[in-house]
Amino acid sequence: MTDLNALRTFLDGANVAPEVFALRPDYRALLLVADGLEPGSASDDASEALLLTAEAGARASLAARPVDQVPQVASWRAVYRAFGAKPQRTRNSLEALLRRAAGDGLPRVNRLTDLYNAISVLHLIPLGGEDLHRYTGAPRLVRATGSEPFDTVAGGVDVIEHPEAGEVVWCDEAGVTCRRWNWRQARRTQLRDDTTAALFILDALDPITDEALHAAADDLTEHLARLGPDVGTVRRLLAAQDPAQNPAPDPADA
Repeated sequence: MTDLNALRTFLDGANVAPEVFALRPDYRALLLVADGLEPGSASDDASEALLLTAEAGARASLAARPVDQVPQVASWRAVYRAFGAKPQRTRNSLEALLRRAAGDGLPRVNRLTDLYNAISVLHLIPLGGEDLHRYTGAPRLVRATGSEPFDTVAGGVDVIEHPEAGEVVWCDEAGVTCRRWNWRQARRTQLRDDTTAALFILDALDPITDEALHAAADDLTEHLARLGPDVGTVRRLLAAQDPAQNPAPDPADA
């Protein structure tokens, strides 16, 4: 039986730093955790159908305009420049997936990865998925000091890199879990064939509305439900105006 209270407790610890909201006050993160997933490595008929639908949607979207003129992509390009990244060199995950979907097609990895990649393209929202059981503490979105460890692969070899100072990164107590907001995920927390609990992060900037953001999460939840008879999900929206994120000052401190 999925322990929904444990999932809520995990999300209660999540946080977006004020310095991140200062870059884009319209930024929102919808965190969705799912437990009770049955392990499965191979893509299946349902995930294949969803990927094909996403690819067709991407081709239609880019038929009349280049990818950098898609409003949702343009917003991410602007925010990348705001913290010093070059969007032509380090593409946000939405742009990278749209380009692949409209070109040679989306990668076929496993059921979970296929699912969130397709939902990202269909809803034009950057979306990452990670193994919940490999987290150390709760997720936090911060501007890096430059000393945080990030485990990745370079030249076919496992290496530890570090983000640039001021870079926007998702992290937990053990280090960086995703660099440049939604550019590249760490190997430590990546989804695996034996994943039974996952964290999904849906990133939103204008023109994505809260309604559109929750619609993407609803779509994701519906598809996750078919991955096990006891799948349970909990979500939390982090926004600049969230009282839990930014509690009012204690009168005693005045």
